[in-house]
Amino acid sequence: MRVLFFGYSQIGHRAVHLLAERQDDVLAVVTHRDDPHENRWYKTPAEAAAEHGFRVVYAEDLRPDGAEKLAESLAPDLLLSVFYRDLLPDGVLRAARLAALNLHPSLLPAYRGRAPLNWALVNGERETGVTLHHMVAKADAGDIVAQRKIAIEPRETALSLYLKIEQAGIEILAEALPLIEAGTAPRLPQDLSRSTYFGRRRPEDGRIDWSWPAERIDRLVRAVAPPWPGAFAEIEGRRVIIAQGEPVDPLDSPDRSVPGTVRRDGDRLFVATADRWFRIDNADPS
Repeated sequence: MRVLFFGYSQIGHRAVHLLAERQDDVLAVVTHRDDPHENRWYKTPAEAAAEHGFRVVYAEDLRPDGAEKLAESLAPDLLLSVFYRDLLPDGVLRAARLAALNLHPSLLPAYRGRAPLNWALVNGERETGVTLHHMVAKADAGDIVAQRKIAIEPRETALSLYLKIEQAGIEILAEALPLIEAGTAPRLPQDLSRSTYFGRRRPEDGRIDWSWPAERIDRLVRAVAPPWPGAFAEIEGRRVIIAQGEPVDPLDSPDRSVPGTVRRDGDRLFVATADRWFRIDNADPS
């Protein structure tokens, strides 16, 4: 197939390798320039494209109508989006002869929108997944080609869940691409009356309020744990980034009537929450 690829992140890196392994004709890899302020712990589609000699186009270098003109000029069979950070306009989607597909890290129609992986952890979900779907004008609303469920373990972190999603996403693509090429892939409409939508997470969303229950704090810490930026809170007048911790009840259970009260037990630090203590296992001043 003639494929025009849009994507970023490590799963995007692996998806480009998959296209190369399939011997698809990758017309271009459209991706994002690395943000110097972001902790880039992963490989990128640009690196995979360089290994295979594919053309790389950076989204930041395109004019407002640049993506549409690129897609029209290349006339791909398949337009594939994998963790691309921008919504693609109709003109881009129409250029694909067979399909314009996106890989989304949730079980659509639940968790449409940005950062579904992190939101699922923040909200205490026990299950998420990956969905390959057709792209339409509205974000994450197109017909579904394939889905795979993923269990969320009790101590799951953003990284451990991402790695599960990454593997499941590549497996879905490997199974679905031959069906797309043959014109036999399933196409199931979404029931948008059941949809949930979550927007982009902001840095301020990582702030801990010690008046919350300990379980809510724990979910937030795990949802943005490194290599994500980490949750943060005020402890004894200092802003501290909390990378790891867990709700506990110290054996002697001192008074915790005031959320934010700090107690030390040897090298261990405990902070009082609305209902329990939260033990901080890994933290750094911000």
